[in-house]
Amino acid sequence: MAPKVHQNPEWRDQVGVFADRKEAGEILAEMLAHLAKENPVVLAIPAGGVPVAAEIARRLKAPLSLLVTSKATPRWNTEVGFGAVAFDGTEVVNEEAVNQLGLSEAEVEAGLRRAREKVQRRYQRFLGKTGMPEVKGRTVILVDDGLATSYTMEVAIQALKHLGAERIIVAVPTAHRQAVQRIASQVDEVYCPNIRGGWVFAVAEAYRQWHDVTEDEVAQWLRPAGSAGTE
Repeated sequence: MAPKVHQNPEWRDQVGVFADRKEAGEILAEMLAHLAKENPVVLAIPAGGVPVAAEIARRLKAPLSLLVTSKATPRWNTEVGFGAVAFDGTEVVNEEAVNQLGLSEAEVEAGLRRAREKVQRRYQRFLGKTGMPEVKGRTVILVDDGLATSYTMEVAIQALKHLGAERIIVAVPTAHRQAVQRIASQVDEVYCPNIRGGWVFAVAEAYRQWHDVTEDEVAQWLRPAGSAGTE
């Protein structure tokens, strides 16, 4: 891995290394503690990234907010993505994935439309009253609970670049090796203690306790950080 990728070699290709997202966030917070002096903004990709990011923001005494994105998927399989959409209209479409899934142009557009609608709804619920914090000229720590294909992270990175972030740090507890390689070429640093390979990859396998984070839980995680507009 490139020098700007920070990992735990003892956890490479291991599963079940984190009790839950909270513990994963605590471990990442230790790795990121030296960045507190840069007065960073911590942005979570909802929904799963929020409990991880909340621990990082608490340790670094940094503001916590969201960078709202959504994976674009075919209607018949919401687990398989072919791209992603960000709140500012930035979109990523992976043509190789589109071809592998055998999607028509109409199916691609329908998937993107559903993703846009989800992003708009979530943005209005969580950030409609406050908006995102100012990131221009600042260090941003971008957090998710894991990277499989990296589409949502890539579109989030592009959105941050459009907003003028000075430094972009990606922090994820677990990721596929290829996803880390793609992301590392686009940001300043990547912190990922558990990097795995293999043909089959599931983010959930890094955690001993796992559930899909609901939007109500997102609101609860944001509330202690002083976020408004979460109801």
